Amino acid sequence: MAASLYLVAGKATDSVTHGFLPAAARLGLDVTLLTDRPADHDAGVPMVECDVSDFRDIIARVEDTAARGGGRPAAVFSNSDFLQAPAALAAAYFGLPAKDWRAATRAKNKALMRRHLASLDPVFSADAGQVPADAPYPLVVKPREGVASEDVFLVHDAVELAARVEEIRARRGDPLVAEEYLPGRLHTLETLGDGRELRVLGSFRTTLSPPPFFVEERLEWAPPPPETGEVLRQLEALGVGFGACHTEFVVHEGRARVIEVNYRLIGDHCDFLLADLLDAPLFEQILRVHLGAALPGRRVPRPRHAVAEPVIADRCGTLTAAPGPLRFEDGPVRLAYRPQRAVGDTVSLTRTNRDYLGTVRAIGPGPDEVNAALARFRATHDWTIA
Repeated sequence: MAASLYLVAGKATDSVTHGFLPAAARLGLDVTLLTDRPADHDAGVPMVECDVSDFRDIIARVEDTAARGGGRPAAVFSNSDFLQAPAALAAAYFGLPAKDWRAATRAKNKALMRRHLASLDPVFSADAGQVPADAPYPLVVKPREGVASEDVFLVHDAVELAARVEEIRARRGDPLVAEEYLPGRLHTLETLGDGRELRVLGSFRTTLSPPPFFVEERLEWAPPPPETGEVLRQLEALGVGFGACHTEFVVHEGRARVIEVNYRLIGDHCDFLLADLLDAPLFEQILRVHLGAALPGRRVPRPRHAVAEPVIADRCGTLTAAPGPLRFEDGPVRLAYRPQRAVGDTVSLTRTNRDYLGTVRAIGPGPDEVNAALARFRATHDWTIA
C-alpha cells in the first residue's frame, strides 16, 4: 500500500500545484490535501476541508480520513509560511518526522525571532504602536507575521511612522513591528536539513526596489558570501534544521545580519529555478526528508549563472495582454516563464511582490549570456495593463 502524505495548504500556489504534488505523484505517494480553501485548488487529489491554522483540526481530519480508509499518515507536510507550526504539531502528534514547532513559531513571528537572537545579533525591534522616542531611525515597519513585502515601509521619524501605521491599520488588524533598518547587500540562503545535517543548497543576491518599498526585483545566483557561517549559527540558535528553509540576510562591513527566516522552500518560482540549477529532484528530496529519509549524497552542479526576474506591474487596471507559460532555449541560455496573473485579471498596484505579473527564469553559462537573453525575452513579449 502506498504511503500517505497529508499536505496542508491555504491558498493555491505554484509551488504546491506544479512542484510538490507532481513530486508526490512521482514518489508514488497517496496524497490528501487539507485546506481551508478547497475551491481555489485544482489539485487532482482528494481534498478535505480543514481549519489549517489549528493543529487540532488537522489532527482530527487526518484521523477521520485514515479511519475511512485514507491510510495512516506517513508524513504531514506544508510549504506555507503561516502553517509551519500547526503542521509540525500535527506531525509530532502522529510521531512523524517534523520541524520543531517552536522553531517554526520563532521563524514566523519576527518579534520572537529578534528576541531569541538578541544575544547573537541585537537588533532594535518594538511593537509599532509603542516605539520609544530614542528609537534608532530609520526603522522598517512591517506586519509581525507578514509575507511578500506586504505593508513593509522604511520610515525616517516618528511622524512618518505614525502615518504609515495608520495607513496599514486601515487595511489590516494584525500586529505590526518596527525594526532597526539593517543596511547592506541583500542575500538569500537556501538550506535543506534532515534533523542531523543542515546543508546549504545555494544563495541568491537580491535587488530591491527603491525605498520606502521593498519589492524584490531580481534574484541572481551567486556563491554564498564568506559571512554565511554567521547566518548558519543564527539558524541553529532558532532551532532550524529540518526540511527546507529560505533565509534573507544582509552583509555589511563584513557582518551578516538576518532580515527574516521563512521556514519553507523559496517561492516566487525561484524554487523551480533552484531545482533546475541543482539538476536535482528538489521537491522529491524535501518530501523524502519529511518521510524520514536522510539527505541524499552531495552532487556538485556544473558552474552556471542564473537569474529570476519578475515582470512587475507599473499601474492599476486590467491585464489585457501577456504571454502564457513558456519554456525554450535562446542559444546557450534556457529560459522559462510562468505567469502569476492571467489575462483578464484586475491588477491593483500594491508596491509588494503581489505586483508580479509573472517571472522569467534564465540559466546559462555566464551573466552576459543570461542578461542578453532576458533582455531579448522582454523585448519580444508584451504585458499590457489597460
